Amino acid sequence: MTDAITLPAAGPAALGRDRALLVGGILAGPVFAVSALAQGVTRDGFDFRRHPVSMLSTGDLGWLQIATFLATGALCVGAAAAVRRRPVTGSTWLPRLLALWGFGLMAAGVFSADPADGFPAGTPRGPGQISWHGGLHFLAAAVAFGSLIVATVVVGRRAARDGDRVWAVTSIATGVFFALAWGALMVRPGPVAMIAFGLAVTAGWAWVTATFGAALRRSPR
Repeated sequence: MTDAITLPAAGPAALGRDRALLVGGILAGPVFAVSALAQGVTRDGFDFRRHPVSMLSTGDLGWLQIATFLATGALCVGAAAAVRRRPVTGSTWLPRLLALWGFGLMAAGVFSADPADGFPAGTPRGPGQISWHGGLHFLAAAVAFGSLIVATVVVGRRAARDGDRVWAVTSIATGVFFALAWGALMVRPGPVAMIAFGLAVTAGWAWVTATFGAALRRSPR
């Protein structure tokens, strides 16, 4: 991390492009949440208490969630690039971590999850078989989740140094909650862990949205 920030000279077109990319990053979280919720409540056999959102990428309508992964991931990568060019947060690691979050989401769309535990409708109950693309899906998710957790710590530490205690606590708390919920789901999967993880993903997306929003507010006009 650096203490001094020197903003590179940029023309109005470049500034407008970066602001548009940051707006895209802000919209990524709401788009993901609305898409997942709409699919989850309308697709036969899906249960938020038993199935992670990534399983929506299976079945005949799986392309909807795949498109959601790809689109929101690309929006985050673009916004991270804008943060890198306009390093308003004072950290060289933050845009890299946000870009990894976006690339992880896109990879999770390319390598879809496997059917399991009664979804899509007609799938036998139980964990099911893990295919090669299902294994790569888990790997992509691990990259995305790990990057997000580290990003919250980076921002939290920077905010604490700058005296912004509220944002520091919010960032660290988001990362800790995400890590604990993810770990609980891996160790003891069940309805409580699945719901907690769903809430953690929502909190993580809210943090990403707020982070890009802060970058947009601080960027030159």
